[in-house]
Amino acid sequence: MNRLGRKADATLIEMSLATEGEDSNGPLCETISNTESELPSNSEISKRHQSKDSVFFRDGVRRIDFVLSYVDEPNKEEEKKVERRREFEKNLQKSGLELETEDKKESEDGKTYFVKIHAPWEILITYAEVLNIKVPIRENDIPSSVENPLDCMLGPFRLPEKVMHPEPDYFTAPFSKSRQELYLIHDENTFFSPSIRNRIVYYILTRCPYGTEEGKKKFGIKRLLSNGTYTAAYPLHDCQYWKKANDPNCDNERYTLYMEWARFLRFYKEQPLDLIRKYYGEKIGIYFAWLGFYTEMLFLAAVVGLICFLYGWFTMAENMSSEEICDPEIGGKIIMCPLCDKKCEYWKLNTTCESSKYSHLFDNVATLFFAIFMGIWVTLFLEFWKRRQARLKYEWDLVDFEEEQQQLQLRPEYEAKCTHKKKNPVTQEVEPYLPLTRQTVRFCISGTTVLFWISLIIASMTAVIAYRLAVYASFAQIMETTQTLQPIRGLLTPQLATSVTASCLNFVIIMILNFLYEKIAVWITDMEIPRTHLEYENRLTMKMFLFQFVNYYSSCFYVAFFKGKFVGNPSNYTYMFGSLRNEECDPAGCLIELTTQLTIVMAGKQIWGNIQEAIVPWIWNWWGRRKARCNPENLYSRWEQDRDLQSFGVLGLFYEYLEMVIQFGFITLFVASFPLAPLLALMNNILEIRVDSWKLTTQFRRPVAAKAHSIGVWQEILNGMAILSVVTNAFIVAFTSDMIPRLVYYYAYSTNGDSPMSGYINNSLSVFQISDFPANKTPENNPENFLTCRYRDYRNPPGHEKQYLHTMQFWHILAAKMAFIIIMEHIVFIVKFFVAWMIPDVPADVKARIKREKFLTQNILHEYELEKLKQKLCECKTHENMEKEVIATEGKMELSQAM
Repeated sequence: MNRLGRKADATLIEMSLATEGEDSNGPLCETISNTESELPSNSEISKRHQSKDSVFFRDGVRRIDFVLSYVDEPNKEEEKKVERRREFEKNLQKSGLELETEDKKESEDGKTYFVKIHAPWEILITYAEVLNIKVPIRENDIPSSVENPLDCMLGPFRLPEKVMHPEPDYFTAPFSKSRQELYLIHDENTFFSPSIRNRIVYYILTRCPYGTEEGKKKFGIKRLLSNGTYTAAYPLHDCQYWKKANDPNCDNERYTLYMEWARFLRFYKEQPLDLIRKYYGEKIGIYFAWLGFYTEMLFLAAVVGLICFLYGWFTMAENMSSEEICDPEIGGKIIMCPLCDKKCEYWKLNTTCESSKYSHLFDNVATLFFAIFMGIWVTLFLEFWKRRQARLKYEWDLVDFEEEQQQLQLRPEYEAKCTHKKKNPVTQEVEPYLPLTRQTVRFCISGTTVLFWISLIIASMTAVIAYRLAVYASFAQIMETTQTLQPIRGLLTPQLATSVTASCLNFVIIMILNFLYEKIAVWITDMEIPRTHLEYENRLTMKMFLFQFVNYYSSCFYVAFFKGKFVGNPSNYTYMFGSLRNEECDPAGCLIELTTQLTIVMAGKQIWGNIQEAIVPWIWNWWGRRKARCNPENLYSRWEQDRDLQSFGVLGLFYEYLEMVIQFGFITLFVASFPLAPLLALMNNILEIRVDSWKLTTQFRRPVAAKAHSIGVWQEILNGMAILSVVTNAFIVAFTSDMIPRLVYYYAYSTNGDSPMSGYINNSLSVFQISDFPANKTPENNPENFLTCRYRDYRNPPGHEKQYLHTMQFWHILAAKMAFIIIMEHIVFIVKFFVAWMIPDVPADVKARIKREKFLTQNILHEYELEKLKQKLCECKTHENMEKEVIATEGKMELSQAM
């Protein structure tokens, strides 16, 4: 395949350039010139007769497969650009493409030129063979799978059959110029879909040279776009999204997608995945298939999470811990030690009454059940997605795509920058390569840069922690002295006020660092010069995900696993930087603070993401089109309308995946602290599908079609997060929630048989003698002359031979926590691996259909070969070798059938 691709490239691009001006190149140029001479000239067809929905050249016959735009401004730099454009367009014509230029006088702004590109039939069939594009050879006659008995109930959610399946199902085979009679070619103009046509043209554009600069050969539309030679390069949408085209031959697929898919009122309908794939290509189709499947699976998790939340809500009044905290005779008489040095005052435990009640919403028995359930749900989601993906690979002719992908996606930038050559041991062809020494230097620079930015995140996280410690005393003092805050003191505690403001500050820092790092990640990935497109995407994905993982989750990890764990005791508090006392958890636990942190970061990211995705492109497009709206329809052509839209970009889909995978982390890694996280994610994703489809259909230029047989490296990232989520949720239940201490008290330390949990709060608070405060840390105010105060820990009281050291109960609880983590992890992992083993990656019916289709396709191809050989035999009956070839072919068919 690789050899064929290189041969075709050399034939159509390099060989045509090498023979410039020679007669041997005459036939191709002659064909093009003859074709152009037979077509009407610019003067013969006026633009005013051309509909703005036209996707054809002026002759109304040749389809516009791609458009290049540029602005010609007289200056010194522009002379170089003019020369590059002249050379590039000349080479495009020599490679077989046909061009038609729209003068700037005819453009809406009066200064933009548009170069329209058409790929004739000969070019399409040549590159269809190079790219190994599969085309229909016979309509599929394999019976469809058994109908679902629930289909009648799912009727309201279904789309019309013509929308869901815009084309018949065919047996397909890779295209070959030598056997065109085999394929179902009814019309050469429509045989290749517009998405395949623009993919072929883009393949040529990325490899077409435009000259030599600084002793290096320069080529590719990407470089010409980056240096400003062209301002845009894009395929055209087929019509307006809000109305059908006037041309009766237009499929109006964009209009159909908008009406049936991109409107929010269709949120309850299934997605027309086949039509998405046909219009945008398999890569975008597989993304929306994954997003839709993820959203469907979230429904189950959201329902179970809501039930767990409602359980906490209905049992809130029965929570003995919050009852004791709120009881004036218990919580009202427990005096707590000050929460900061010197300035803070002693406070009563019942001031945290309201927050302790709300903490029970998330810190209850259902939390444990939900954490285990989500560990199993993640496995079901990933395994069932593999099955769904396998079905799509079969339906979209991607079963054998893996090999093609490795061979065809050699990046033009790699070929341009790698001046060294060596022979490929497999193909025996000379290929460019990057020496190991240069690779090592580039990887070292790249790795150092990534580590620097991760260190920057950790530094910013440390700054936020320092903020929490520094302002806590201020909040505590404000709460005590400000009369207007007295009514809400029970709900807005100093801990909660600090947590909320720190979470908001952390979110702002996250957004700023994200914006800066995105630019850096692309730059260092370009610097590494990855060999293939697949390598490029994988390297960029790992860099971005690693950064985003630390950026988004570091604050949640801090609250879950570090806050309140290294406080010390009033006689010997631990300090950060020697002066900032480590903050303590609320007497009801740190889980409510983790819930607050998770809610702010997760909800804030989703809201900000939707603003970026929908509102910002809409504003830019509105600003760009504000003048054009005043012009008559016939002066604002199809290519100008699309030029004014936003560019989706090569990495457009990458950011969509990244956003969803980060969300996946929120609902799996920390779901034990917030059972409503899947419900928030479900509501966001229902909106996300329609926002993504709306912006892609209405606000962005049509992306270049690309193939993909899976979600790529994201699958491995999701698998890694699924395993990590079991560990994090086990630690959250054990160390962040109060479940294990309550269970230990219930079974080992309770003395009340009628009400086993009574006395738990008093048992969980240690006693401290105020006179034991260090002289420089003693609170300034003690108006009621308290002698002792309480603090959250399990330590011996004053006067004990081991005063202020941990009690035996502390070690019992720690042992119970570790035992719980080991048991929970093993149970969940055993269930996960058993479920994964039970569910095959490829459905049995899909396996059978793949084998059946391969068998029938082989038969069709062998019959075709046999028929051609028989025809040759009839033409030359005397040739004995031909008869042997026929016999060999028949034998091959019999062997194939036997296999």
